[in-house]
Amino acid sequence: MKLRTLGIALLGTVGLTALSACKQESPPALVPAEPSTRTQDAAEATPTDESPEAEPLTGGGTIQGTVTFKGTPPASAPITPSQDPACQGMSLVDQSLQVKAGKLENVLVRVRGLMPRSPRTRPAVVDQKQCGYTPRVQGVASGQPILIKNSDGTLHNARALSGTKSIFNVAQPPNGKPVQRTLPVEAEVVRLKCDIHPWMVSWVVVNPNPYFATSNADGAYSIEHLPAGTYTLEAWHEVLGTKTAEVTVKEGETAALSFEFSTEDAKGSASGSVK
Repeated sequence: MKLRTLGIALLGTVGLTALSACKQESPPALVPAEPSTRTQDAAEATPTDESPEAEPLTGGGTIQGTVTFKGTPPASAPITPSQDPACQGMSLVDQSLQVKAGKLENVLVRVRGLMPRSPRTRPAVVDQKQCGYTPRVQGVASGQPILIKNSDGTLHNARALSGTKSIFNVAQPPNGKPVQRTLPVEAEVVRLKCDIHPWMVSWVVVNPNPYFATSNADGAYSIEHLPAGTYTLEAWHEVLGTKTAEVTVKEGETAALSFEFSTEDAKGSASGSVK
């Protein structure tokens, strides 16, 4: 599927809407994850983020750049404070569009296509803190598991959605045991949400290679150890959609490549058609 097919239609099977995110609803019934094979059960029974990483990537070149936003970003929608004591310190505004001094955070920049290099094997961690997901946006290589933690003293559930299709939905007790899952390759973009605290959202992009990075609060990103060659890079944002560009990488050198989004991209997303 193309990344620009995702949008506000990703609301799960519980019928929550962006408008209802400002209102805490009664917790829905939580269902356990679908049955898995014996091998998967064994892997999920002992989740850990301390697993040994695959042979580290070495050599190659680097791509560095900045993701910017041109214009005045729309105001973030407010979120009604939760009465749950465990949610103290939660963000009180929507976090989907984070711009500071023209720099855009939480943009997943990735190299498109298959590449014959080592995969990532250590789980990518998603934590639930102060009734929010951390990080909000990250990538995983195909086959790389995710480890979902609950550091809050309250019940959460982690529902994973690919489009409107539910991949799994697991309950996570207060400060409970982490849950490890491997996302299907064909999902490409997965939205994690908590039905109990409906403003909680996290995005995981499944990439066929391990070359990707997420822009930080300064809009900066860096992708290292790319074999020499010419590549198509894609910058994805949950609200603003995608931008693509080509870049040539030389052995031992750093190539510069920046992306710019704008208020026009924000207007284009208003109908919910952004992927």
